[in-house]
Amino acid sequence: MWYDISVKEVKEGGGVDWKEKQQGEDGIIEGRNAVLEALRVGTAIDKVYIAKGEVDATLGHIASKARGQGAVVVECDRRKLDAMSVTHSHQGVIAVTSVREYVDVSDILTAAREKNEPPLVVVCDELSDPHNLGAVIRTAECAGAHGVIIPKRRSAGLTAVVAKTSAGAVSHVPVARVPNLTACLKDLKKEGLWVYGATAAGDTQLYDTDLKGPAAIVIGSEGNGMSRLVEETCDVRVSIPMRGKLNSLNASAAAAILLYEAVRQRLD
Repeated sequence: MWYDISVKEVKEGGGVDWKEKQQGEDGIIEGRNAVLEALRVGTAIDKVYIAKGEVDATLGHIASKARGQGAVVVECDRRKLDAMSVTHSHQGVIAVTSVREYVDVSDILTAAREKNEPPLVVVCDELSDPHNLGAVIRTAECAGAHGVIIPKRRSAGLTAVVAKTSAGAVSHVPVARVPNLTACLKDLKKEGLWVYGATAAGDTQLYDTDLKGPAAIVIGSEGNGMSRLVEETCDVRVSIPMRGKLNSLNASAAAAILLYEAVRQRLD
């Protein structure tokens, strides 16, 4: 598996002895020395969780080094760390490895230009469930989307769980992580993309929407949908026709429906 390489590098770099299960299955690194060594040898780290309220020079050094390498640092309750822990000896810090490096948004647009295709990009607004994110990336790959964009905060990252759920699609779909999603959408609009937000209270029905041109499709979070500022930035708010008793779809299902409508239109 692609994330085994980082584990091997850490072991060879500092002789840190942690459980194979911990690394191979979950991409989790526990304990101060293990996390520091992973950062020292350049292991791709997605997020570092540090126990809230602890004043400790080592934890402060870990947080600083992690931020310097582009990882997200999250202060959390020790009970969350206990629940995440495999070894039950996390020492107040757990790092989650990234299965691949993030790209710049410009790389995604360049890939579309090189294929002489109008850009088709999926923007995930705070999808915190890694299974949903993995499913979206898998669908994006199958539909030929040029990339996926996620926010740096309040979102699942490119973890081992996401990789497994994507069925390997993370190896083929460029994923960009940005600090401000609203600003990113405005930049995409300057590049000529139209921004389409999926929402139950849409301005137009999906099957009345023209998705043939350069498009960014925004999928909101599982519970709250799009955030207010993101929704206000969209050019078009699109709704999927609902004929049953329920009024909403799973985020990854909504992404699949919008993406394949774009594919259908582009095949015509």
